[in-house]
Amino acid sequence: MNIINNTLFLEDISVETLMQEYGSPLYVYEESVLRSQFRQLSSGFPEGLLEIHYSMKANSNPSLLKILREEGSSIDAVSEFEVRLALESGFEPQQIIFTGNNNTLAEIEYCVEQKVSVNLGSLVLLEKFGQRFPHTSVSVRINPGIGAGHHAHCITGGPDSKFGIYHNQIDAVLALATKYKLTLNGVHSHIGTGIYSAEPMLEAMEMILAVAEKFPDLEFIDFGGGFGIPYRPEQQALDMKDLSQKMTRRFTEFRQCYGREISMKIEPGKLLVGPAGILLTTVTNITDTPKHHFVGVDSGFNHLLRPILYGSYHKILNASRYSGDEEDVVVVGYICESGDIFSRSGDKIERKLPSPVIGERLAFLDAGAYGFSMSSQYNSRPRPAEVLVHQGQSRLIRRAETFEDLTQFFVDFN
Repeated sequence: MNIINNTLFLEDISVETLMQEYGSPLYVYEESVLRSQFRQLSSGFPEGLLEIHYSMKANSNPSLLKILREEGSSIDAVSEFEVRLALESGFEPQQIIFTGNNNTLAEIEYCVEQKVSVNLGSLVLLEKFGQRFPHTSVSVRINPGIGAGHHAHCITGGPDSKFGIYHNQIDAVLALATKYKLTLNGVHSHIGTGIYSAEPMLEAMEMILAVAEKFPDLEFIDFGGGFGIPYRPEQQALDMKDLSQKMTRRFTEFRQCYGREISMKIEPGKLLVGPAGILLTTVTNITDTPKHHFVGVDSGFNHLLRPILYGSYHKILNASRYSGDEEDVVVVGYICESGDIFSRSGDKIERKLPSPVIGERLAFLDAGAYGFSMSSQYNSRPRPAEVLVHQGQSRLIRRAETFEDLTQFFVDFN
């Protein structure tokens, strides 16, 4: 991302050029950023120790998956169709871990048929698996009793979380493994998302390592993901170099005591793809009230849900006029809901921008993760195109939806 002549360029292509070719609104991904994020993360760990499983729920576009596969990533999948999409995108079955959540036995059976590793998060599912697939290997997800994250909805550990087998139920896990002759080859934990310091991850790591000591046949320990990116200007990026060094040191100590060359896995999502994606929109309306100056754009929370769902902050740029006289504005979308506010930041809804005018382009940064993947067709609004840019070239990786796309599944339509 560069600013040239006071306008925004992505991989040496102006925003205006991209939007004239592909339309508005538009999701754009910078390939160089995606590759750089993966390389920066992987370089902090000794070669051969770590396997990175990209959490594909963050963004499952096959073009992005293929780039990550080229970089050496594996996959964390949470549904049968994610597994199928990963396989179709060129990942080998052994590169995929399926971590289900209240899933059906049919999903588990599909994964086993495809030789994809299964990670189970409840005693009930572990028993069902044992009944159906005795004398096989499986990993288990453990709730370590602590959680962390940027919002209550994103905390996936602790007594209020639905995820994983609680850490005080390990004896029951071992009993089921013995009953059905299961080899417990992996232990997994994930405490939440939006983590900006090493301490919560290291604390959870200690708890999982304590659990792992009770499993004699482990091949890996998966410490999950949740690594935050600095959405807000005042936020400091997670020091992954520091965290990777501390995780490496502690894991190496554990392996020496455990007596086996087990591997370490992590499951980053937004850390990899979040900074690579930008949602581009066009200013379509200006409305004033005694309290606010509203700037309306041709998109809404159907394309970027995080602000209304979590109160999440996304940096907003005037891509047509990066700098200039600023004013307080409320950037709003075209969805028929009062909460459709892009400039939301907790309880505050105003943002300072170079005074937008109709026809100018606004850019919402760090939208590559949980942007398009959480999008919908609410208000019968189609989802935008997705474009990949690299070294001055652009290509369409998903076309914009049409009216026919919105109506194709209605049985009695026309």
